[in-house]
Amino acid sequence: MGRAFRLGLSGTPGTGKTTIVSLLETQGYNTVSLESLAEKYGCLGELDSLDNSKPIDMDRLYDELKIAWSKDPDYSIIIDGHLSHQLPCDQVVILRCRPDILEIRLENRDYSKEKIRGNVEWELIGGPWNDKENSNGWLELDTTESNEEVIFESIHNWITDGFKPTTVDTEIDWIGIMEE
Repeated sequence: MGRAFRLGLSGTPGTGKTTIVSLLETQGYNTVSLESLAEKYGCLGELDSLDNSKPIDMDRLYDELKIAWSKDPDYSIIIDGHLSHQLPCDQVVILRCRPDILEIRLENRDYSKEKIRGNVEWELIGGPWNDKENSNGWLELDTTESNEEVIFESIHNWITDGFKPTTVDTEIDWIGIMEE
């Protein structure tokens, strides 16, 4: 696997991050949630009753981690969170899901219509995934129809293969697909 790394596991809510992190943990990978990192570095806000989440000061957290992570890590860690791609990670995995299926998944979570619409639109336009300048390596995976073991294996194989570029274009463009 080579040297230790910091990998951000990101994606819109409902794409399968928590499920995949659980599988990674059972295989011995060290993981940490974005929220716990934000709390550790004093970057986690108070609970927002409108969307039932705690805002994270991502600019401050990035700056804090840039200092804390200024040298190579002693061990590998996977950061689980839908904004983890914005951290100073070595590699990033983005989980994606077709917007119509994502909408159903979020409805099953009893999200508000506004929160569902915002997340589906975020996924549809590719959210921030289009800005890949913060990472050395990038892997996008479509979780729409793939089971969690297939997604886990794809990530595990990418890690154990030294994060080599994939042989297929993994960039997902939902708008382009819908236009076809």
